[in-house]
Amino acid sequence: MTDSVVTRFAPSPTGFLHIGGARTALFNWLYARKHGGKMLLRIEDTDRERSTEPAIAAILDGLKWLELDWDGEVVYQFTRAARHREVAESLLASGRAYRCYATAEELTAMREKARAEGRTRLYDGLWRDRDPSEALAGIKPTIRLKAPQIGETVIEDQVQGRVVWQNENLDDLVLLRGDGNPTYMLAVVVDDHDMGITHVIRGDDHLINAARQKQIYDALEWDIPNMSHIPLIHGPDGAKLSKRHGALGVEAYRAMGYLPEALRNYLVRLGWGHGDQEIFSTQEMIDAFDLPAIGRSAARFDFAKLESLNGHYIRQADDQALVTMFEQLLDHIPDGAELKAKLNDTTRAQLLRAMPSLKERAKTLLELIAGSYFIFADRPLELEPKAAAMLTPETRELIGKLRTALEAVTDWGSETTEAAMRNFAEQNNLKLGAVAQPLRVALTGRTTSPGIFDVLAVLGRDQCLARLADQAAA
Repeated sequence: MTDSVVTRFAPSPTGFLHIGGARTALFNWLYARKHGGKMLLRIEDTDRERSTEPAIAAILDGLKWLELDWDGEVVYQFTRAARHREVAESLLASGRAYRCYATAEELTAMREKARAEGRTRLYDGLWRDRDPSEALAGIKPTIRLKAPQIGETVIEDQVQGRVVWQNENLDDLVLLRGDGNPTYMLAVVVDDHDMGITHVIRGDDHLINAARQKQIYDALEWDIPNMSHIPLIHGPDGAKLSKRHGALGVEAYRAMGYLPEALRNYLVRLGWGHGDQEIFSTQEMIDAFDLPAIGRSAARFDFAKLESLNGHYIRQADDQALVTMFEQLLDHIPDGAELKAKLNDTTRAQLLRAMPSLKERAKTLLELIAGSYFIFADRPLELEPKAAAMLTPETRELIGKLRTALEAVTDWGSETTEAAMRNFAEQNNLKLGAVAQPLRVALTGRTTSPGIFDVLAVLGRDQCLARLADQAAA
């Protein structure tokens, strides 16, 4: 393949980087990487009232966290307004566009009439061939494209196939508003052309825009990029994705404890298939990805599938890498600061030691954090109601005896403590479970935890004996 493929991700900074946008960015990134090309990033901030700096920061941050790196500098659409105006003026000069002096009242009447007659073309061409000298004084004209009125506009789409619109149904769209600001339609065409974009991969909610943009390309005698309009993501019930389904920002998934590689892997399989393969390394994704393999129907978001995939990535992850991710996540969760204050060389070492057993049970980093609570718990432990109910006088007496038996263990570890407890159970004619559960309650304050001998090894001799003393019968 040539190295001439150039894709772009072009979000509007009116909110966070949502999950659909993240998938669009991923598809653009994969296609560019597969063909040795480039993915450019353009922030479409022409809507000045709704575009915000925090939204721009959230988009850049989300892409970095997902490890979707773009090539070159970020392009900000608004800064290119002079170039967009220049192109509109050139269309005016070549007779492919005209000034429209219609008043707001005239436009409203036109729209109402068209809708009443069931027509999709809302502008009736009032100023298409009129002399500007007929205009009322003081009206700032818009510049409209002189769109073809007969024939068809056709997009050969790599996902949707051949899509055809009848020109009689399409408006003479506005290129430049009365205040001199370019419209989104014009800005996108000029930017894609000037940035050398060869492939436009975006949501299929932009399909109608493709028809309008094709007419601008034709008027400018520019080549149109290769188009791919991908279906939107729906909720599990088939309805448009909403917040209750998971239409959240990428930042929210990060805070819920998902790994970037798991989210990438999940997103690539939303609407794109490669046989029955579910799990892909990044390189496998790049090698296998292709546009015609994207389905035409909406993909359904499935949290259970994402969780299961995330659990797989957590189990496969390096223990030290998980400790680092654990720490990083503390900056993004409500109680993170409290836990962060307890991180020191000792607790980090304990966390690392606990990781093999913690990661087997966790589907998210939040579950990993919840599972590690026993490392960071303050003495005396706060007991869960179920755990507190177990601490009868008899159990407390047993805990005292268990402490005495463990005190005799010098070479402390999961195997030596397990041997001591098995020995104790045997001598006292008890099942191991009758020993393990009181130990768990006394050491963790809960009725569930990682394997109790792992807990003993992770906490170390001094901490274990101290916690057992706290709960033993006085």
